[in-house]
Amino acid sequence: MKKTVTTLADGRELLYYDSRDDVVRDAVDRRPLDAVSTSSEIRRDPFLGDSVAIASHRQGRIYHPPADECPLCPSRDGRLSEIPEADYDVAVFENRFPSLAGDSGRCEVVCFTADHDASFADLTEDQAALVLEAWTDRTAELAELPQVKQVFCFENRGAEIGVTLGHPHGQIYGYPFVTPRTELMLRSMEAHRAETGRNLFDDVVAREEKDGSRIVIGGEHWVAFVPYAAHWPYEVHLHPRRRVPDLRELDEAARTEFPQIYLELLRRFDRIFGPGEPPTPYISAWHQAPFGVPGRQDFGLHLELFTIRRTSGKLKFLAGSESGMNVFINDVPPEAAAQRLREVASE
Repeated sequence: MKKTVTTLADGRELLYYDSRDDVVRDAVDRRPLDAVSTSSEIRRDPFLGDSVAIASHRQGRIYHPPADECPLCPSRDGRLSEIPEADYDVAVFENRFPSLAGDSGRCEVVCFTADHDASFADLTEDQAALVLEAWTDRTAELAELPQVKQVFCFENRGAEIGVTLGHPHGQIYGYPFVTPRTELMLRSMEAHRAETGRNLFDDVVAREEKDGSRIVIGGEHWVAFVPYAAHWPYEVHLHPRRRVPDLRELDEAARTEFPQIYLELLRRFDRIFGPGEPPTPYISAWHQAPFGVPGRQDFGLHLELFTIRRTSGKLKFLAGSESGMNVFINDVPPEAAAQRLREVASE
């Protein structure tokens, strides 16, 4: 992998990740951009104890542009975009409309491919491996920023999820705090250790493998399963068999196998609801250990992949119980979801 670091016309950082070492990335951003002005502020809820990012500048961000005006495509045929080069493998840049900025953290955009009409599932294994390298490198870089306490790499896919740019891309957030969901995991991890003397992540993976009814894919270095108490209609957790706290500590064997397993999962997601159905909307989220917390090495890196579509043409809405009380009601039994995901394996 070759990494090239440059800047955009307004001073934001842009990074190219290339599979070939002889690629030269020297195109200059020729857009007349004003300096980025943000108003990101973190406010803490006194009742729940969690944090909310207030970012009013995001109201002006680009919203569903036509394909020929996509800001994530390469700059070609006289049209200038966020990517000055005429082509690229993987590109990462600071978000122009960040939810978190400055002392409040950092937000980056990850463009998985220059092909506007592709999806992550369309990538080759080599391309997916390069994205993994980019996620890992960004985790390592953001970990060095004093204001960042946790790095979150994720992809929102589909208009139903709220995606406003159709180009295949994800995001990386560097939070200035430990997120509420991770706080809950850490609390459960500590309680399990105190009660049993064992690691919670290890025990959950071992239980799923022993039961077997919710296993979707099992490789030599990764295992994917629908969790016992799945919140979403179709939800899969992907764990490395050798527990590590974050992407930086995956070994080469796990890195090599990851594209095979992950691409297969994404392709199965697109088959869940049968032929002729539109692409399945999903959220794909890496859960990594936050920095500087007790027991960090006991945390288990894993990826959570889920869709809000519960059946053909119907979405799972977060209504009263879910939104008002954070109590999920799942219409699809996890064992049935796992069985369906096994049935739609690639031929």
